[in-house]
Amino acid sequence: MASTDTTLISISDLMKPGHTAVVTGASSGIGKAASLSFAQAGMNVWMLDLDGPELLAAQKFVKQQVADKDTTTEQLILAEKVNVADPQALQLVADQVFSAAGEAPSHCHILMNNAGITGQGGVPGCPGGPSDMAPVHATMNVNLYGPVHGVQAFLPRMQASQQPGIIINTGSKQGITMPPGNLTYNMSKAALKCFTEGLEHELMKDRVQKGGKLRAALLVPGWVNTSILLKTVRAQKGDDFDETKHVFFSEAKPAAGAWMPSQVVDFMIAELDAGRFYIICPDHDVDRETDNLRMTWTMQDITQNRPPLSRWHEDYKEPFQAYLEAEKEKKSSDN
Repeated sequence: MASTDTTLISISDLMKPGHTAVVTGASSGIGKAASLSFAQAGMNVWMLDLDGPELLAAQKFVKQQVADKDTTTEQLILAEKVNVADPQALQLVADQVFSAAGEAPSHCHILMNNAGITGQGGVPGCPGGPSDMAPVHATMNVNLYGPVHGVQAFLPRMQASQQPGIIINTGSKQGITMPPGNLTYNMSKAALKCFTEGLEHELMKDRVQKGGKLRAALLVPGWVNTSILLKTVRAQKGDDFDETKHVFFSEAKPAAGAWMPSQVVDFMIAELDAGRFYIICPDHDVDRETDNLRMTWTMQDITQNRPPLSRWHEDYKEPFQAYLEAEKEKKSSDN
């Protein structure tokens, strides 16, 4: 069901020449695809990433794709090497974006906090869990505090500009259903979900009570052919990294069951135009109905007093499969 909130802003209305998008994690994957989509709509795009060489290559690619586009408005495709874990770095970028004296327009209409890294598996303190907390803090600093820093840097200025806008935070299904094996990543994305829900609630109140023009949304990709795993493993392995051995899928080596980043972005735009807050993306392996049932089962661990993460509990594996089959059969018969 599409939203009936008449205060919501359509992303298609924002994607036009003269408007500006800021995208973190823009050197590859979803961030690169989003930057391209925004640029193809005629927007000015600020592409942010910590991976300098790949960011410049992505900027060059986006520029090439829009080079022949007929437009009466000068278009800017800018790249900035930024660590989103550093709040001051994002403040400095916001200063540039909103500086009337700078080379870019002094507004931000789309802020996409997309930068993310994978964490380490296991529970700190438990056998097999990380003994060094540095990677744990690094994951939280990028995946959770990166978007928080982005909102801190841009939201007050977006509100002051009185321009319509959307803040999109990239979450994960792992932050909802919490599959065991990568706890730090799950923690970071679960906390980001909580933050984004609270952010949209405040923006909703501002829209309803004061005529505010901003909204927030949580993008929840499925399985996507991105380079997040490749980049993490490459950093861990250093000179011993061998993509053919250490990474089984990426943008350059797509898995059949995963969506391409451009599919995620197209789906995101359609869902935002339909007024969605939760943008739950399917993929070629898992459809939306299965996602919904998995999320419902996860919440019912609480309401039905089951053990946490019961989907992966030996005593509940068969009941979970039976639940999936029964619910799908029920829906099929109702139709």
